[in-house]
Amino acid sequence: MFKAVGSCGPGHSIIILSSNLSRYSPSTEVTQLNNNSISKASKKKHGKYSVWFHCCFLSGDKVIPLFLSQCKECHLCKNPRTNQCEVAVKALDTLESRFTCKGKRVLQFMGTSTFSEYTVINQMAVAKIDPAAPLDKVCLLGCGICTGYGAAVNTAKVEPGSTCAVFGLGAVGLAAVMGCKAAGAKRIIAVDVNPDKFEKAKVFGATDFVNPKDHDKPIHEVLTKMTNGGVDYSLECVGNVQVMRSALESSAQGWGVSVIVGWTDLHDIVIRPAHLISGRTWKGSMFGGFKSKDGVSKMVKDYLDKKLKVDEFISQNMTLDQANDAIELMKNCKCIRAVMSVSPP
Repeated sequence: MFKAVGSCGPGHSIIILSSNLSRYSPSTEVTQLNNNSISKASKKKHGKYSVWFHCCFLSGDKVIPLFLSQCKECHLCKNPRTNQCEVAVKALDTLESRFTCKGKRVLQFMGTSTFSEYTVINQMAVAKIDPAAPLDKVCLLGCGICTGYGAAVNTAKVEPGSTCAVFGLGAVGLAAVMGCKAAGAKRIIAVDVNPDKFEKAKVFGATDFVNPKDHDKPIHEVLTKMTNGGVDYSLECVGNVQVMRSALESSAQGWGVSVIVGWTDLHDIVIRPAHLISGRTWKGSMFGGFKSKDGVSKMVKDYLDKKLKVDEFISQNMTLDQANDAIELMKNCKCIRAVMSVSPP
């Protein structure tokens, strides 16, 4: 079992299985096992597929649960062009929760249930991390930071000297700004309707700030004029289909790359074919394109090597009974990331 910290904070425990999947984003520490270690491969059949899950965890290991698994055996995991996992999808389709409350089955949020003191997670949904990592910090690497940062460096592949625009300055957008900076972008334009966010964006590398409410023209026209034709890379980190279109239109005609990072399935996107025929590239990014187990472990190492900002994302430290307060802070744009302790120390 694992004592965890994460979006939910310290005090979370996990049982790791070698078959059957369980997601979200806290970090965890192994505190108790029936045996001193687990080191085996167990076989699980998924329809036509038989897959070996390789597992090697020791009591006391620190880990981060993952909403996007990596079995390392399926054809998707072995393909360097994607971070999807076929086995994970099949496992989620047949996932049976191991939790009950008052005699009723309780489903696991994203297969991880990190807002509970105890959870059950498949080993392919757990990244083992450096034991020196502070759990109440690196918990943020299980979702938002990797998503935004990776969208810039892995998906967009931002180049040195380029011009970028990041739409939305929540934690994911700020991480995208940081990724653009790390990739060597010369100009990073932060776009948000809340001017209070610009000072924080500058900490992560933003050079300009544009508030669409300050202009009577569509934002893509504003950015096109600012950059003499459009930005080299645009990243949408809001989850709004109108903003997605604006981000695409803001990218340079002929070579601009626009990446959809924000999530929504409420509406369809309407664009004109000429937006793409003219040479723009439109891409999507899930979890920043990171192969989850490998990528999270490396991001933790980069943080420990002081190559990556993490502490700067934490605006509050709270306890689980303050969850509603944290949601209100988020709704009122008073929170970047609140790290929540799941149970008393």
